[in-house]
Amino acid sequence: MAEVLLGFADRDPPRTPRAGGNKRLNRGALRTLRPAYAPAAILIAAVLAVGLGPALPPSLSGLTVFGPYAVLVIGVAISAWFNRGRAFVALASLLVAYAGYSLTSDYVGGTFAVRAVFTCLSVFVPLNILLALVLHERGVDHHHNYRWLMLATAELLLTVWIASAGRSSLSGTSWEGLLDHWLLNSPPTPVAGRLMFGAAFAAAAARAWVEADAMELRSLNVGLAGSVVAFFIACEWAAAPGAFGAFMTAAGVILLVSLLQESHRMAFHDPLTGLPARRALEERLSGLGPAYAIAMVDVDHFKRFNDEHGHDIGDQVLKLVAARLAEVGGGGTAYRYGGEEFAVLFPNRRIDEAHVHLETMREAIENYRMAVRGSDRPKDPQAVSELRSRRQPG
Repeated sequence: MAEVLLGFADRDPPRTPRAGGNKRLNRGALRTLRPAYAPAAILIAAVLAVGLGPALPPSLSGLTVFGPYAVLVIGVAISAWFNRGRAFVALASLLVAYAGYSLTSDYVGGTFAVRAVFTCLSVFVPLNILLALVLHERGVDHHHNYRWLMLATAELLLTVWIASAGRSSLSGTSWEGLLDHWLLNSPPTPVAGRLMFGAAFAAAAARAWVEADAMELRSLNVGLAGSVVAFFIACEWAAAPGAFGAFMTAAGVILLVSLLQESHRMAFHDPLTGLPARRALEERLSGLGPAYAIAMVDVDHFKRFNDEHGHDIGDQVLKLVAARLAEVGGGGTAYRYGGEEFAVLFPNRRIDEAHVHLETMREAIENYRMAVRGSDRPKDPQAVSELRSRRQPG
């Protein structure tokens, strides 16, 4: 591996090394759960607003009704614009659920009709989110993708049929007795709905963990889990219109924030190595002061290695190098510049201060004995560990 150092320093740069080791370890420990901070904060804010916040004046009372509509409509539009299928399904389901329950409570009347709509939305919304998480992400604009439209139409027709029980000969009265069953009896959330909520949350949490990039959970999957929690709380407090609207708004805001976080991640982070990407480096460079050092790093003979062993093995090499670069000391930050090229930035450092840490990093990569996996590679993880340890020097 070869590196070229390009440095710029002012006349009196700070010479006292910063104790960045402990901070870096703390950042690594908290990095996995970082995408969960925003959903947790939004949920806490909703709880405080409902429990401790003062009542809105009459001039602003419409926010409790139209606020959720605005957030959910914007969320549906943005998820469609970004072509994020799972977020679109979740936000559209929440929008229809909120509109259906609000309109039924305000205009239809009748205790049974409201209870029927509430029971259906508490089951169908988490069911839709669960199906979206189980199925492959194919975006919103997918060829002949009519299954979600057919499912939504069936759910709407079934909800209307159940809610109109006793009002016409077509609907009959059998639904009235069925909704008294312990699985569907509500409010609060019926047992069937709680089971669906639990399954949807577990699916979102599992997908967030499985699809984690470089030990960081995916923001959109975490957002889906957070929206399920917010919607569950909304259903539990459905008897209080203000609380129901507040947590429906929270569910929409959580998904909106997660969409923006996911878009930022895709734009500023390299999906292969998990390092910040070239765009992130360019943004960082524009805000630096006059004193910094930057190292350009590339992998020697990588093209020949890639041609000989294939792109999959080449990707493993890049991941290995990136993992070592991410551990660089001295307050440095590693970036994927492109191809087999990386950059390491040291704010407020002179070249000689940065060189010590770069040399340590270079030696760590040089001394790592990587073996290309062959067809005779042992399947047992313990045997693989023993084989790797024998190949390490000393």
